[in-house]
Amino acid sequence: MEEEKEHLDNLAEIRTLMERSTRFISLSGLSGISAGICALVGAGVAFRYFGYNYYFPEYYRFIFTEARLVRLDFLQFLFLLSFCVLTAALALGFLFTWRRTKEKGGSMWDVSTRRLLLNLAIPLVAGGIYCLFLLMHGEVYLLAPTTLIFYGLALINASKYTLNDIRYLGISEIILGLIGSVYVGYGLVFWAVGFGILHIIYGTLMYFKYER
Repeated sequence: MEEEKEHLDNLAEIRTLMERSTRFISLSGLSGISAGICALVGAGVAFRYFGYNYYFPEYYRFIFTEARLVRLDFLQFLFLLSFCVLTAALALGFLFTWRRTKEKGGSMWDVSTRRLLLNLAIPLVAGGIYCLFLLMHGEVYLLAPTTLIFYGLALINASKYTLNDIRYLGISEIILGLIGSVYVGYGLVFWAVGFGILHIIYGTLMYFKYER
């Protein structure tokens, strides 16, 4: 019995070492929570900017679907806000992941990290270019659901190089983006749910599952 237990322990250790060499498993749940909070703050700022005294869905629909020309100041505001939210989310995500990596005695930059980022970047870059095409053709109302769909595809594509749980977040983002493609008047609301609430839920579950 003692030899069998030792043999099983050795197999478990080998499996752990192999997993660490092929998967980036130091993603912090706090990174997801912080990203979600940043997204909700950004959505709140956008909601106030577009005019909270109006019936929001119809006002949003008018701006992005019925107006002949989308006001340049609206687009400038959205790009600036998106840049600030993304920068804050990435900075906090890097901080929490770096701290967890150090606690586990691992490295932030290795083969698994490069594979993860590459597989994450391919759908994101493709989605970003596609969003520019939508903007060129005046289909601005589809930007919010499109970003959710391509982000979900990126998470699924990268899930094989990190925690499997991220695949479920990706599937949820895609479903939300498809629904948002129908109810375009609620684009900002779907964006807030996808990048905000879903991230907070995912991050909380991952924190208690892997870090507590």
